[in-house]
Amino acid sequence: MESRHGSPIRLHAFNRSHDRRGIRRGVELLPSLFTLANLFCGWACVVHAMRGEFATAAPFIGVAVVLDMLDGRIARMTGTTSDFGVQLDSLADLISFGMAPAVLAFQWGLVPLGRMGWAVGFVYLTAAALRLARFNIQTNTDKRYFIGLPSPAAAGLVAATIFYFPAGLAAKPQAWLGLIMLAVPALLMVSTIKFQSFKNFDLGMPGGYRLLLLFAAFIGLLVTYPHEVLFVIAYAYFASGFIGTLMTKMGKRSEPPAAEPASTEAPQKHNREVS
Repeated sequence: MESRHGSPIRLHAFNRSHDRRGIRRGVELLPSLFTLANLFCGWACVVHAMRGEFATAAPFIGVAVVLDMLDGRIARMTGTTSDFGVQLDSLADLISFGMAPAVLAFQWGLVPLGRMGWAVGFVYLTAAALRLARFNIQTNTDKRYFIGLPSPAAAGLVAATIFYFPAGLAAKPQAWLGLIMLAVPALLMVSTIKFQSFKNFDLGMPGGYRLLLLFAAFIGLLVTYPHEVLFVIAYAYFASGFIGTLMTKMGKRSEPPAAEPASTEAPQKHNREVS
């Protein structure tokens, strides 16, 4: 129905439809904005690491880990997951959790090793790329676990160590410790050891209020003792994969052997016919 002064009803409907499309586009861009923030953190880490500002560079990887956790969850919550978002997220992760920790570790403690130092850094970068590529093509996997150490956790291990010891390694004997710190996570990223994914973590589960209280306590500890808390979390998750694998093997050994199924066939009767 049109009014005498044109078609305000249709115009109003058009404006509402246009507003809804604008809001929808903004929602679709939201996960990608978090991904770009993740990418920026990786770049900022590299810049500060090249300046020798290790105490400033390392926390950027921690922020990138949080942003990487949020972008996927936001995309699933808003129903805006896309192939473009998946590829952009992988490229950002390669910078923030592959290139950035490799450069940070090299500048922090691998320079005294010369070519060996930058070679190990390249091995770490390659392992992160392989880990991300394998993750993208995995299908029908148990969502409760990651196969191999996730690249954000590997980068967090490097960053937490450097954040705890920001002075750096100037002598060659000490630099070998830095090499081990970078080489071990690289090997674990391409391993088949299972690590907890926490994808099923839900504050709506029974006891969710207690979890919120624990989270508040964690924030208080993090603000008070940031170096120690991040260091403990990084290495606790690192150790969890080995502990879980060991417990699984011990559980399999303690299981009694499966009994053979009993025969369900009734014994045959040899009856003779009477002629």
